[in-house]
Amino acid sequence: MIIIEDKRYIEAHFSNEQEIEDLVINNSEYFFGPSSIFIPKKLIKTKDGFGTIPDGFAIDITSRIWYIVEAELNHHSLWDHIAPQVTRQILAVNQPVTRQLLTEILIQMITEDDSIKEKFDDEDIEEIDIRRVINEIFQTPPIIGMPIDEVSNDLKEWAETLRNDVRLWIVKKYTQFENPEIIAYNIPEEFRPTVEITQNESKDSSIKSYDVTLLDLVEDGFLHANQTLLLKYQPRGGNQHNYEGIVRSDGTIEVMGSKFSTPSYSALFCIQNAGSNRRSVNGWTKWKTEEGSSLFQIRADYLNKKKRESMERKD
Repeated sequence: MIIIEDKRYIEAHFSNEQEIEDLVINNSEYFFGPSSIFIPKKLIKTKDGFGTIPDGFAIDITSRIWYIVEAELNHHSLWDHIAPQVTRQILAVNQPVTRQLLTEILIQMITEDDSIKEKFDDEDIEEIDIRRVINEIFQTPPIIGMPIDEVSNDLKEWAETLRNDVRLWIVKKYTQFENPEIIAYNIPEEFRPTVEITQNESKDSSIKSYDVTLLDLVEDGFLHANQTLLLKYQPRGGNQHNYEGIVRSDGTIEVMGSKFSTPSYSALFCIQNAGSNRRSVNGWTKWKTEEGSSLFQIRADYLNKKKRESMERKD
């Protein structure tokens, strides 16, 4: 149960698969990352030459990965519905013509939507390099991304048999007890999958980037309490805005008198203050130290250190 003042929200079932699919489409950046771009199936259906169509595809520019996205309800039969459907989708995207089709759709989306182009700007990817970056991402094996209301043991065991990595996000629906027409959804924080199944055993033993917090970096000396972070943001056609954030000892970032639990929430607060209507932003790449190092780079240094320590313990 979730309680907000005198209102109670109780867990409820999704009405149908379309409901969970719409939730994912409308909030794709919260699943696949603030630097992700979602290609909905309605754009693919307008093209010829594609076999089995999933609910969509997502590419994460920062991590250089991409997903076959299939939102599901756990009560659907794994063997009669989920497994055959995903298998056909994997076979379809392994065709070069399919990946070329997705590339052209994505290029068109970038051309028509400045907010998508801005995500490449955030990553310092020049316009001339956009197609090359997209092609490189599509040359990697896709991850099966599955938001679902419940994860069964059968689903996990089946996912372990695939050659592709699988990420599962458990999503929950709540309705207000006093007024069932009022609905709230609960999805994982910071695009962190509930279950991740990787086919590379060496990855299994390592810390995932989304598991690293600012508090980890502070406690390990990569950042220090009361350190100043800088964020610059210039809306398209607007003036540049400069913000300062202060790293606190509890791993929060304080900006303009407000504390935020993650770099991305604090960065979003800043760019919306600057007039942006974006709903998410990658705070790990936006925030930089006074010396110019991004939190993304500092986190990578931390992960490399932990990897070396793990290898030394094994030796």
